Amino acid sequence: MMGDLAMVEETSCEDGFKQYIKVTKDRRIICQTQCLNPPANMPAVWNITDIIREEKLDFLSELSCCLLRRAPENSYQEKEWGEFLGFLRKYKRVATGKHESFEFFILPPKEGSGLSSTNVCYREGGKPSECPAGKASGSTSCVIEDACSPYCKEAVVGAPTLDGSAKAIGRPDKTTQQNLSLERNYVRADPSYLKTLGHTHSGWIFGAIAEFVDNSRDAKATKLEISIDMIFSKAVGREIPMLCIIDDGCGMNHQEVLQMVSFGHRQPDADDPNRIGRFGIGFKTGAMKLGKDALVLTQTANSRSIAFLSQTLNEGKDNLEIPIVSYYRNGQFMELDKQNEALFKHNLKAIKEFSPFDKYFIGEKVGLFSNNGTGTQIYIWNLDEWGSNYSLQWESGITGASSFHQGDILIRSRRVRARPGQMTQMVPLDYSLRSYLEVIFLDPRMKIYVQGSQVKSRPLARSLNKTVVENGTIMGKPVQLTLGCSQLEWEEANSGMFLYWHGRLIEAYKKVGSMMHNGDNGRGVIGVIDVTNIMAEDNGHVWVHNNKQGFQDCEVYAELEKWLGEKSDRYLDEHVDKVELKAGTGVYKPDHEWVQCDKCRKWRMLSHGFNSKSLPLQWFCYMKPFNGKCEIPEQEVEPGVITISSKRLGYTPTGDREEIKGKFSRKAAETSENIGENISSQTMEDDLPNDYSERRKRLRRSCRKS
Repeated sequence: MMGDLAMVEETSCEDGFKQYIKVTKDRRIICQTQCLNPPANMPAVWNITDIIREEKLDFLSELSCCLLRRAPENSYQEKEWGEFLGFLRKYKRVATGKHESFEFFILPPKEGSGLSSTNVCYREGGKPSECPAGKASGSTSCVIEDACSPYCKEAVVGAPTLDGSAKAIGRPDKTTQQNLSLERNYVRADPSYLKTLGHTHSGWIFGAIAEFVDNSRDAKATKLEISIDMIFSKAVGREIPMLCIIDDGCGMNHQEVLQMVSFGHRQPDADDPNRIGRFGIGFKTGAMKLGKDALVLTQTANSRSIAFLSQTLNEGKDNLEIPIVSYYRNGQFMELDKQNEALFKHNLKAIKEFSPFDKYFIGEKVGLFSNNGTGTQIYIWNLDEWGSNYSLQWESGITGASSFHQGDILIRSRRVRARPGQMTQMVPLDYSLRSYLEVIFLDPRMKIYVQGSQVKSRPLARSLNKTVVENGTIMGKPVQLTLGCSQLEWEEANSGMFLYWHGRLIEAYKKVGSMMHNGDNGRGVIGVIDVTNIMAEDNGHVWVHNNKQGFQDCEVYAELEKWLGEKSDRYLDEHVDKVELKAGTGVYKPDHEWVQCDKCRKWRMLSHGFNSKSLPLQWFCYMKPFNGKCEIPEQEVEPGVITISSKRLGYTPTGDREEIKGKFSRKAAETSENIGENISSQTMEDDLPNDYSERRKRLRRSCRKS
């Protein structure tokens, strides 16, 4: 019967519209396909409910038809599609299904033809619709397809029926031409694009790690561990370093994991001040800069998922495959979710073959979640290289030792980031992850561990001397700047503004005003400001770079630079240049000493005269000198007064003694002309420290009281 019908050949449909359709049976996916010349109102998922003998369907010649061509997401789907069409052709069956008013009939391929495509008859219950087809639902693996297939170059109006006549399907010529232009703009994403993603953080590798820190904070994590451990790789037959990032946040379900590994998503229409993540590329750009391969293990209260983003897995492939394995909680057990057992085995096999993880290693890592625990674990290996070694260098701390012998992750080159007006080469946060994480958040609450030891946060606005709070408006929006002097930054010859966005550090040591023209001008002066409010437009657009390491060149940023320059110059004139030194040199002591509770993470102001060096490594609100409860509200930063130490405690590097001595001798001569006093440089010489490294260790206390 069907032999006399005019079938829709693939060549005749080269110009048709294209839509992705998932063909399923018993709610399990057979294959993703592409539909050419689809009707106007067609579901994105076709579930086969029945398979009928072809000769029993004598009405098919009266229906419209279109072409269905395979577009598999992985090799498993490709195999299933071939077996499915082979079955239909061998036994002359038609697969049928219905979704609301839409009914489809998948015909068997003709004898002698391939098993890549077939014809489909359909009817819409006599109710044609102008609405566009729905979007495809989430899948169990993410594949970037080549959308520029040769059969979608031009547009065809109408779908031919089985008797060869053309039949309109509710799409006017104008719509056809519009869709044509869209089809021609599609491009293919090659697996090599993963390397390109890593270039986002090519200027500073810590920016890649910061992406994961941001994600953990957005997930409401209270604890984040970052370390580099050695693991055995069966691929190279030896131990290799693996970067481990583990948090106790809320975790991700299958759909959220799928969105994370997908290549971008729609940006929100509004700027949420409680979230840092926004652009949909942080995980991918960060992971692909740090290494070639990354595995994500995440767990929520009701699900668990594993995702594998790998350059090694996709070498030599035309389509980018990202295996995902998901489970859902059923009582005390985890069962497969969003996929059938065959696809589960395929994805798990790929993970085991191209990663150091087997079922035992995965089970060991799952155990880190504990009972009913949630969180996300990210493991990255084949780390980025620097010459014949790795870009990162890691040091393990001494167990049970003081806070001065903690481990760290360093940038091997120790290069300082380029900044206008930058003079010094001593900028630890540029090459020390521990130093960077000390100041990464304006209001630190999450406990962060590097190489097994906790990072002691250093809230800059709370640790300044001669603190001044400046309020103003920029383009009609309020801003608040905290200015002050830091002894630590003075010694390292640093100065500048710390710009935070959503409470996260975006720019550090930004030179403004006279600082840009004289590297020593304003030495030790630090400004802290949160620019979330002014860097957001009313339409949800933000002026921060997508790598979150700088701001775009825009009018509001130019006004901000101007305002910061004016405030910093006035601060230098009124609070720094007018200070007269007596009886030696002064030390910038913080206006107030602060300590953070390891339970509630609130900052408590220490009583005047309390020796902060006597505090234990773990301090809680009930301890001295606060002797209170965690429920007590946190105190705000208050403006300080000029405090100059009458005794030099020794904060000058040994190598700079002669230079500093000469500078203060000249300062003494200038001061004596004005106030009639002779400042003794001998006092400074006698009090210089013998060991600069010991001085640096003393400063590493959270409060740095002199």
